[in-house]
Amino acid sequence: MTTCTTNTIGVFLVDDHRATLWGLERLIDSASDRMRLLGSATSIDELLATPAAFEADVLVLDLDLGGVDASLALPELGQRLRARILVLTGYRDHDAQCRAVAAGARGVVRKEESVEQLLRAIEQVHAGDIWVNRGMIDDIMGLLKGQRAEHDEQDARIAGLTQKETEVVAAVLRHRGAKSLVIAESLGISEHTLRNHLTTIYHKLGVHGRLELYVYAKEHQIGAANH
Repeated sequence: MTTCTTNTIGVFLVDDHRATLWGLERLIDSASDRMRLLGSATSIDELLATPAAFEADVLVLDLDLGGVDASLALPELGQRLRARILVLTGYRDHDAQCRAVAAGARGVVRKEESVEQLLRAIEQVHAGDIWVNRGMIDDIMGLLKGQRAEHDEQDARIAGLTQKETEVVAAVLRHRGAKSLVIAESLGISEHTLRNHLTTIYHKLGVHGRLELYVYAKEHQIGAANH
């Protein structure tokens, strides 16, 4: 592992194949005038348990970690790490690559590309650029547009709840698994009134039953201030 040098790019690597990881480590070490290796891991859990990962400028992440789609972890990694994420993949699945970028990756490099391409991609991503195939851009924009539309729709559903309905949702969260009578008494209303409120809430949010409501409310933090 190279010594930290001012103005070089701190790189952290994640790949579940140790032979591939070894080769990537040697590659980064060979470019010590441009970048430095901070560490490596073979899984997301190992990555997050390694302090050096939180100091990296660029995270090079294999998209397929032992059959696990690493793109599912991208939103969390984007929140917890300061590093810009560059996905390295053997997948030829165009849609999977687009989803990875839409989920927060700043670029995609295929494993069959040259080592110099990978080094250039690390530099470009570190500089704030996006490193993707031109053919991916329209598809990525389409995915992002769809995500925004879905988010706007959910916001509109939640905004349609009245203050009382929001209080009912908060009570469902607070008394998870409790009988309707317990929830109703906590709100100072009858069970009949509670059922009427819940029926309206289910319709507004597009959920079916208290379990779905609980999951939806937790995910979207409905009634969190009252919980």
